[in-house]
Amino acid sequence: MYYDFFGFREPPFSIAPDPRYLYLSERHKEALAHLMYGVQGQGGFIVITGEVGTGKTTVSRCFIENAPAHVDIALILNPRLSARELLSAICDELEIAHPSGATIKQMVDLINQNLLKAHAAGRHKVLMIDEAQNLSADVLEQLRLLTNLETAEKKLLQIVLLGQPELQQILALSKLRQLNQRVTARYHLDAISSDELPLYLSYRLGVAGMRGDVFAPAAVRKLYRLSNGIPRLINLISDRALLGAYAEGEHEVTAAHIRQAAKEVAGNKNIGPKPSGTVLKPDLSRYLVLAASLLLAIITTFWVYQQWSTPDVITQVDAAPVELVGTVQRDDTPPAKAPNLSPFRFSEQALSLTAAFRELFDIWGLAYSPLESPIACEFARASGLDCLERQGSRRSLEFLNRPAMLMLQDEAGNRGYAVLRHIDGDVAQIALPEGLVSVSFSSLESFWFGEYRVLWQLPDYVNTRVDENDVAGEELWIGVRMMELADTYGESPADAARIKRMSAQQQVRWYQSLRGLTVDGISGAMTVIQINNDLNAEGPRLVGTKPEGKG
Repeated sequence: MYYDFFGFREPPFSIAPDPRYLYLSERHKEALAHLMYGVQGQGGFIVITGEVGTGKTTVSRCFIENAPAHVDIALILNPRLSARELLSAICDELEIAHPSGATIKQMVDLINQNLLKAHAAGRHKVLMIDEAQNLSADVLEQLRLLTNLETAEKKLLQIVLLGQPELQQILALSKLRQLNQRVTARYHLDAISSDELPLYLSYRLGVAGMRGDVFAPAAVRKLYRLSNGIPRLINLISDRALLGAYAEGEHEVTAAHIRQAAKEVAGNKNIGPKPSGTVLKPDLSRYLVLAASLLLAIITTFWVYQQWSTPDVITQVDAAPVELVGTVQRDDTPPAKAPNLSPFRFSEQALSLTAAFRELFDIWGLAYSPLESPIACEFARASGLDCLERQGSRRSLEFLNRPAMLMLQDEAGNRGYAVLRHIDGDVAQIALPEGLVSVSFSSLESFWFGEYRVLWQLPDYVNTRVDENDVAGEELWIGVRMMELADTYGESPADAARIKRMSAQQQVRWYQSLRGLTVDGISGAMTVIQINNDLNAEGPRLVGTKPEGKG
């Protein structure tokens, strides 16, 4: 939602355990070192504990991706299992075939045989169990028995337990003392420090594709106080704060944004622990604020839907074009400089939706009649184009590099549209019925809150394939273009040849990664648009000097 507005390729503060986003604080480095050291040992247990949200799971994912080449890892994510169920899950992770009704002894024997074969092949098996505080004492004892599997030289299985601090208390139980004595490495992961927080934020913003500071210094201090340095809380609050700044059209996150975001994350509770004996009383004002927020969200959603979805259906012909007053430039080529540039005048130059569609289609060489085609985007698709609706910033527009219809609103709440034909510095060419008019982009931007729509050229295979499952045409289209892209962007002739041998989906993923797009292997609108940009396909462009015309 706010990604284009700030210039991100992807959400920078997702709570998913993506190893790319692991900021290695001194504590995380130590935890990772314990894992790396432990798997080089002679079996037994490694225990990593930490409070909720301190990054245990992310550290484990980083370890999995960087484990030594001779290490094979089995990962158990749901440990709320009986001893038999856990052994079955371990067999599944180690790819050990076993009967559905196998007994505990049968499965232990099968695991032992598998570990012996791995040892003979020079492999080392590691079992990682996340949320290990949920393991019962009986299951933990069964895990201890698994570590008895050994040769005359070494233990065959290394077990890593990751869990919350309660795990240490469980291991300290008298009946688990034998297991506790087999822990060869243990580490407690604390929260990050206040000094590390700015580096943590900068690191995640950088991975998401942005260089620079988004958070004001006061916002960083407030963020640390409200999150207590817990990475998960930092991510949740930061994500909401960015959304709040975006909603206000601000490119900097302030302490006020952080404060409001923390309230939304906490819901009806404070983030920190409450003193014992405290009785919570209903706060009527909080419920009123929540109700107002929901109402505002509903109204906003309806407004956006009404403006972008239903207006495709044009129900009436617009009034005659407005008459322009004042001195403005009118020409057919993008001007490089305009020292006496006129400001955009909303009351005189904002278009109705129908007029805006006419101008946008005209740029692509199409004559649009709302009476004959009341649904504009259906008309586009019938003409070999498609509509792409987005929300973002000027940077987003330049990245797509297509003429765009901008949704505008003045201080009185009046709505209108401008069709941005070309942009160069502060010179913005807008398309009006009288022709192209150059105005100051900064003056136009003051009426624009991020919503826009562009037209883009559909690939040929879209209109020729028999059904949605017919991928032959798509693969051919991709293959032809990837041949040229591989020659252009391959690091060497050998690398280009490697890319050409990939499947169509692999080639798309390679290209998406190259261009900073979402890497999903799907040739969607953003991917096709960038392919056409890189191959200089015919069609109007927002920046540069590409000639106008359909393409």
